[in-house]
Amino acid sequence: MSLMYLSLGSNLNDRYANLQRAIAGLQAHFTVTAISPVYATEPWGDTDQPAFLNVCVAASTGIPPHDALRLIKALEADLGRQPSRKWGPRLIDIDILFYDKLVLTDTELTIPHPRIAERAFVLAPLADIIPDFRHPQTGETIEEMLDRLGTTGVERLFEMQFPSQSRDHAVGQSQVAG
Repeated sequence: MSLMYLSLGSNLNDRYANLQRAIAGLQAHFTVTAISPVYATEPWGDTDQPAFLNVCVAASTGIPPHDALRLIKALEADLGRQPSRKWGPRLIDIDILFYDKLVLTDTELTIPHPRIAERAFVLAPLADIIPDFRHPQTGETIEEMLDRLGTTGVERLFEMQFPSQSRDHAVGQSQVAG
């Protein structure tokens, strides 16, 4: 089995419910072993859009990376993700950050995620679940990368609960849904 680390974000509709449904969908294919707290984050890249809610997830899997990517992209589509402008608003976005210590670059997939060191919205929740994990190319820990980058525009909100595997799971955190 391999350990895969994912970043999830949403900035449209009920953001928390979107994250809950995405994690429940991931549980159908992978063994989710950890979920970070939920973070409110400013948009990155294209800043003319609503704020995001972000989490990171650790998952154990025997599924090879390219097959995992196809399952993740199918899940995003099933949840209602629509094509958008680069770095634009998204109902759900799921990125593979690391897959064990694998280094892979091809036309379909790059692991580790190429912009991880530039994104506090990824590093902050990831540091909650694997602070001492070393980037296989740079040797820096997640915590070291976050310390260097800082946490401007990133606010820790609350612990994320493991969702039910039911797609119609009721979500109780509506105070942050907007």
